[in-house]
Amino acid sequence: MAGETVLVVGGAGYIGSHTCLDLANKGYRPVVFDNFSNGHRDFVRWGPAEEGDIRDRARLDEVLAKHKPAAILHFAALIEVGESVKDPVSFYENNVIGTLTLLSAAQAAGINAFVFSSTCATYGLPQSVPLDETHRQVPINPYGRTKYIVEQALADYDQYRSLRSVVLRYFNAAGADFEGRIGEWHQPETHAIPLAIDAALGRRQGFKVFGSDYETRDGTCVRDYIHVLDLADAHVRAVEYLLKGGDSVALNLGTGTGTTVKELLGAIEEVSNRPFPVEYIGRREGDSHTLVANNDKARDVLGWVPQYDLSEIIRSAWDWHAKSNQH
Repeated sequence: MAGETVLVVGGAGYIGSHTCLDLANKGYRPVVFDNFSNGHRDFVRWGPAEEGDIRDRARLDEVLAKHKPAAILHFAALIEVGESVKDPVSFYENNVIGTLTLLSAAQAAGINAFVFSSTCATYGLPQSVPLDETHRQVPINPYGRTKYIVEQALADYDQYRSLRSVVLRYFNAAGADFEGRIGEWHQPETHAIPLAIDAALGRRQGFKVFGSDYETRDGTCVRDYIHVLDLADAHVRAVEYLLKGGDSVALNLGTGTGTTVKELLGAIEEVSNRPFPVEYIGRREGDSHTLVANNDKARDVLGWVPQYDLSEIIRSAWDWHAKSNQH
């Protein structure tokens, strides 16, 4: 199926741009559709760009008619949990209404292969670890709820409208292209690895750890960090799976290995050889003490196995942030 056009909605963002790179490397033609509110024009390097908003049905119809993609990869979402609490309306308008508009346009264009960027935030507070896809879904913030609503809609589109989808529930995306062409660049930045690297680079005054009294091996939260290129590979495999006639499915994307915040900071100091101030403060409301994926289903369905470990994640992130002038 190499040579097929794939519409990458939100393809100028962090995970979307790395997926465009992987699509191009595997012979596909990625077309980016982005409103550039959070994405970066500099990240559109492996195919044409079409500017537009997923809430604009007429613009979506125009782009789909022009490029005739075989599948759609949907990354265009507001993602910052704290902002979702402050401004839930924007999250519902973009993440829910925008996605439903995109789905209607896809149906009208005869596209029935749809890959959705979801999140482990749909699970809410973990009842057991590692989490598998049968874990109950009780999201605890508006961001997680918007993603869960779309997952439910996709199940109905599959059952009643024959639109097949792969829902990919990310754990903690991290790292960067090893050649340093693209990397993590959010405004504002809220993710642990880039924040800690910026502290090591002297761009910010230290790093704050929320909570040191959890029931974990060192008292700090445990997270499952997955390299963005491993995520990209899973998305391309999901496209191939659907184009070969695969059934709708939801899959976790994580390594299955948990890293505590203290371990993460130690690994960043080791890679950078630059110690930086760390301040331990109180727990942050809504934080789960442990989020680690069971990724067996993604392996079984897509043949997907993560290739990169934590040291490679941090090394690639360090190289990107250290040389990037975007900051």
